[in-house]
Amino acid sequence: MDASTFYLMHEALFYKTDGRVLRCGLCPHRCVIPDGRRGLCGVRENRGGILYSLVYGRPCAMHVDPIEKKPLYHFLPGSRSYSISTVGCNLSCMHCQNWEISQANESEKIAGRHMTPENVVSEAVESGCSSISYTYTEPTVFLEYALDISKLAKQDGLKNVFVSNGYMNEEPRNAIVPYLDADNIDLKCFSDKTYRKYCGGRLQPVLDTLKSMVNAGVWVEVTTLIIPEVNDSVDELDEIASYIKKELGDFVPWHVSAFHPDYKLSDLPSTKKESVEDAVKIGLDAGLKYVYPGNIGLSDFEDTICSKCNKVLIKRRGYTILANYIVDSSCPDCNTKIEGVWS
Repeated sequence: MDASTFYLMHEALFYKTDGRVLRCGLCPHRCVIPDGRRGLCGVRENRGGILYSLVYGRPCAMHVDPIEKKPLYHFLPGSRSYSISTVGCNLSCMHCQNWEISQANESEKIAGRHMTPENVVSEAVESGCSSISYTYTEPTVFLEYALDISKLAKQDGLKNVFVSNGYMNEEPRNAIVPYLDADNIDLKCFSDKTYRKYCGGRLQPVLDTLKSMVNAGVWVEVTTLIIPEVNDSVDELDEIASYIKKELGDFVPWHVSAFHPDYKLSDLPSTKKESVEDAVKIGLDAGLKYVYPGNIGLSDFEDTICSKCNKVLIKRRGYTILANYIVDSSCPDCNTKIEGVWS
């Protein structure tokens, strides 16, 4: 068996089989997959009653990114993260900005180059990165690969980061948590109807993952893409902010970013700068300590500010750290603890 066949034939985790029909247990879709077919993610296939991951060892994107790009603002600021992705996703968001690689077609050949977990960790170390980020598409669908990489990364002193839609079942969550240091999770809206219509999923499993990750001690930051006419009402944004404060903690950073027309929502207008600024204020008024605008140039809100004495603690411009005044995880002026992972 050559290397190509090996990586295309990696048995998946988290499934049950009954004869030649099986049920995948990776995410809340719990796809029933007949022999010779794939699940909704497009990258897990039933071959003779055995479920295979078609993307193990086949990344389609590898880049060195600033950690702020994930976005993570309270996690090793100023550091670089080796970012990796395979094709495939378990949601079908109509506004996806990486749809060319996230929406795997069952009839298409799986794109990517061969790269062992050892290769990934080696390249991350050689690139001077402090972490490996599983990102760009949805790490849940290449969990077997991410698990093997993350175990090796820990041994080499690297941290592991998910950038995820949160659409994951309990067993896979429990498998990755011991190796996971941070997770930026999309909370796309606060309406199950909207999740079903625009993303092909449900709200509650995402909320379950958010609480589970926070309770497990993984550093969590939340991102909401504000889409005009979809999730930009004051009431819905306030619901999201209130949920984060009450159920996750007022210290959990909320990133609110601007939509631009893409994929199947190309007929909608771009998010106005004023709408993102309003969302920041909604989050702060709801009692969140840290609310950050994304990808729209609101530099007045990019800095991390002490919630007690209002001292600027981290000064940012885009993905660049201009100054970091945090000392021993605290504000140097009033000694207030600043939540995050700083070293």
